[in-house]
Amino acid sequence: MKTLKLKKWAVLSLAILVSSAVFAGNYVVDASNSTVSWNGKKVTGEHYGSIDIKEGSLEVVDGEVKGGTVVIDMQSIKNEDLTNEEYNQKLVGHLKSDDFFSVETHPTASLVLTEVKKSGNSYTFTGDLTIKGTTKPVSFQATSTTQSGGVTLEGKLVIDRSDYDVRYGSKSFFDNLGDKMIYDDFTLDFVVVAKK
Repeated sequence: MKTLKLKKWAVLSLAILVSSAVFAGNYVVDASNSTVSWNGKKVTGEHYGSIDIKEGSLEVVDGEVKGGTVVIDMQSIKNEDLTNEEYNQKLVGHLKSDDFFSVETHPTASLVLTEVKKSGNSYTFTGDLTIKGTTKPVSFQATSTTQSGGVTLEGKLVIDRSDYDVRYGSKSFFDNLGDKMIYDDFTLDFVVVAKK
């Protein structure tokens, strides 16, 4: 009789675990199929390029994103608008330097979601963004699509670089920059694919 009760308990526990696995759990970010594009503007023009996701995961319950973490590989910064190789590498090197993102000291940036609000297939996310060792709260919107075994989030994040001590050419730190001023806000357009 005792053995029978133990078997029933084991079956019930297994059923609960299977049910939980179906409706909730961590989805691993598929970095190879996810994209992040950056755009920065200055008085005399703009530059744009891409940066890679290193790793991440999303907490998904009943097909809805409830939280998550994404880590960005800051050493992967690429420029895509300058066709001259020398100028291209000079810009990338400058972005990686202490004038901007100090990637040797801070090789990654991260976003940890702290609050999620959903309306239809649209989300409003709030999270803690860490760049150059400084963490600040950010909010942004994204849309979601759910497919077999995965979730895709697509949206745009606007970041004020002065919040993260990225000073070069910033009117928040320097006066009389004239046409050498670089705007503080830059954007990240992202498509994040996460799978079980």
